[in-house]
Amino acid sequence: MVMLEVKEFGKRFTSHHLNTTRKAVEGISFSLEQGGFIGIVGKSGSGKSTILKSIYRTYLPDEGEIWFDSERFGRINLLKAEERQVIWLRKHEIGYVSQFLNVMPRTTARELVEQALLGMGESPEAATIKAEQSLRHFDLDERLWDTFPNTFSGGEKLRLNIAIATVKKPRLLLLDEPTASLDYQSKLKVREVIEKLKADGTTLVGIFHDLEFMEGLCDCVYDMNEKALRGMPEVQR
Repeated sequence: MVMLEVKEFGKRFTSHHLNTTRKAVEGISFSLEQGGFIGIVGKSGSGKSTILKSIYRTYLPDEGEIWFDSERFGRINLLKAEERQVIWLRKHEIGYVSQFLNVMPRTTARELVEQALLGMGESPEAATIKAEQSLRHFDLDERLWDTFPNTFSGGEKLRLNIAIATVKKPRLLLLDEPTASLDYQSKLKVREVIEKLKADGTTLVGIFHDLEFMEGLCDCVYDMNEKALRGMPEVQR
């Protein structure tokens, strides 16, 4: 079953003060089966993050179609989805992990993970237990659980971000450089969760510069330079 299909996707950005428009990406097409994992590779500025943000509907694309097999709405073109549908999908079916943590102020780390679970319909008791399990898995110091993340280091924020997104076990998970500022042991924790999600049927699209991390996880890669799918490149050891 095809979970995600991107057809001739394109996105432009306008600089109003310069009265100019530039194309960020164009002609992007690929599809992904349920439980598959595609890695997007390409040079900096090639539009990799633009693709993920458009799937998540942070950006509204200008060209093409992005079809998603939703459990609630059926096969839906995310470019034309209503705002209420996008909100539902983000809460229940599509997760997004970026390098940056953007959360409600004056909300503790524990509360943020609990809120993600409560939004999925978990009971308060179950949400607390699962939130603590997730925070513990990603080695977030228990002394930080009831503090506000604005005081966290970059690596701690990223681990919290990953915990929030993965604890919901989304149908589709978008990963934008999720290991960028993590040490080796933390990367292994992320890999372990990704492997489990994939085994349970979660479909994944990820951006990584660490080809060694991708090895054995991604089924294939989409090369932004070639605008084509290909097999995983061999890692030089």
